[in-house]
Amino acid sequence: MRSSPPARLTDQRVESGSRLWRRLAMSIGAVVVLILGVLTTGPGAAQAAGSQGPCDIYASAGTPCVAAHSTVRALYASYNGPLYQVRRASDGATTNIGVTSAGGSANSDAQDTFCVQTACTITVVYDQSPQHNNLTIEGGGGANPNADVAANANAAHIVVNGNKAYGVYVGPGVGYRDDNTSAIPTGHQPQGAYMVASGTHVNGGCCFDYGNAETNNRDNGNGHMEAVNLGTSCWSSPCNGTGPWITGDLENGLYQGAGANPSNTGNNSQFVTAMLKSNNQTTFEIEGGNSQSGGLTTWYNGSLPPNGYTPMSLEGAIVLGTGGDNSNASIGTFFEGVMTAGVPSDSADAAVQANIVAQGYSGNSGGSPQASGGTVTLPGGQCVDVIGDDSGGDLTGVNLWGCQSGAVDQRWTHNTDGSLETLGRCLDIDGNGTAVGTKVELWDCNGVGGQKWIQQSNGALLNPQSGLCLDDPSGNTANGTQLQIYTCNGTTAQQFSVNGGGTVNAPGKQCVDVAGDDNGGNLTVVQLWTCQPFAADQHWHHNANGSLQTLGRCLDIAGNGTAVGTKVELWDCNGVGGQVWQQQSNGALLNPQSGLCLDDPSGNTANGTQLQIYTCNGTAAQKFALE
Repeated sequence: MRSSPPARLTDQRVESGSRLWRRLAMSIGAVVVLILGVLTTGPGAAQAAGSQGPCDIYASAGTPCVAAHSTVRALYASYNGPLYQVRRASDGATTNIGVTSAGGSANSDAQDTFCVQTACTITVVYDQSPQHNNLTIEGGGGANPNADVAANANAAHIVVNGNKAYGVYVGPGVGYRDDNTSAIPTGHQPQGAYMVASGTHVNGGCCFDYGNAETNNRDNGNGHMEAVNLGTSCWSSPCNGTGPWITGDLENGLYQGAGANPSNTGNNSQFVTAMLKSNNQTTFEIEGGNSQSGGLTTWYNGSLPPNGYTPMSLEGAIVLGTGGDNSNASIGTFFEGVMTAGVPSDSADAAVQANIVAQGYSGNSGGSPQASGGTVTLPGGQCVDVIGDDSGGDLTGVNLWGCQSGAVDQRWTHNTDGSLETLGRCLDIDGNGTAVGTKVELWDCNGVGGQKWIQQSNGALLNPQSGLCLDDPSGNTANGTQLQIYTCNGTTAQQFSVNGGGTVNAPGKQCVDVAGDDNGGNLTVVQLWTCQPFAADQHWHHNANGSLQTLGRCLDIAGNGTAVGTKVELWDCNGVGGQVWQQQSNGALLNPQSGLCLDDPSGNTANGTQLQIYTCNGTAAQKFALE
């Protein structure tokens, strides 16, 4: 779909209550048969131990999957291949993430191991169907000529069937596509599609879609795409509530029906099952449900919209996260989805919904802001920002702007190679330059010297290649001021707080961690623990005053002490000397008040070892790298 709305439609035909009940009554026998096949293995065991996945159910009903994508589980009982591919920022290496066993959940431990102490993105979502319609990062299109970027691989940490898994966290500028597909319906051939997505990570931008789209990344007119959409855009008023609503993106419209459909009250559960199907000649149907419990509601079953939609003119590409013309202002989180050849029966859809519910989806479907980066701020309260609206491509200027909690292009990840990344690109010195006054911009992350930024004890971000610091020209904090590199001078114009946080890499390849599960209060022990990319309490912000902050509190010496062997803990940030930590050239973290260094007692790297302060000695037990 494109971003500009068409004229409003007035056709308000919706499925009547009596017609809906008659249709449900006729299909109830088939529903029972299919659902019993899904549930006989018992709750929670569902697909891992069962005989059917969603694509097995659809195949049995005569509408086989021609695309099946998921980063959290297998969608066929026999599938034992890769689910998705990740690329790590530290060296550009890639690996495939598969399932723990045939028909099972994602092997997320493989991702955690591969991505330890670095950032990773999702570069491919593999098609589990025999058609091999794999989704890769989307190229430019009619609405946005820049290529899209990959999703942060660890931003959407959830649990499926008792196992940790990661969804596809879509922010503005993120999108995936396959323009050269096999067996995807074209013209007015019938199809169905569903996705499981977050009902909380949503907006009104165009367009968080999954389904059939144009093959040239352009808006080719009404009826040239058919994708299931979830968002808060009310395309044909009046709409009921604030959404999000499941709609059909049929190109140039997000349709809840042939026109307005106030009977659609929306689906705002943590996890939403969104379904769309059509014979693509005269009618289409929208269904939705809570992916954690219950069945499906039919929001619409009736005529296709007028004016170019009867019949449809499908082209057969597949899109995820954007509109057909690469309109990419939407947000959402995708966990699984399929496309079918033919219109699935309502009984098959009901059985698939039962299969989804049995997987035990749980957790924060919207993702973790800390896992997706954080702000980089100056003392005046302005944020480092990308010019434009969350869609910066190469050469886009990097400037100051008022901090906005919803701005994706103000959330930066400080990678282990020293780069600062947002929107899938890195903070870069123009032309990889080294001259005073050279401006900074976005560019593809490539590891060059002009993309390395090392936080200094006074808050400055030093670029080692040039020997210069990131700088706000003349201390001008007005919106739109483009940043530059300049002689390091210790002024407030160079005191940037990297609030996105990063790991503090500790001896034995462990991470500095807060005891407990991301909820530390005052006096909570600070310890060593295995690095976990999703763990909020392992992401530390090195503030301009030298403090290290996580979970809203600071790394503190117990009792503001100065004696050798005093333990460290969390405490409210208050600016005392026991909360100041300065990185030394040998990797140590010096506390100036005590003259002692952060220390791993006796070099013990076991999980749960509480850290202390100790005489600075340059040993491996005192090497803590701030990322």
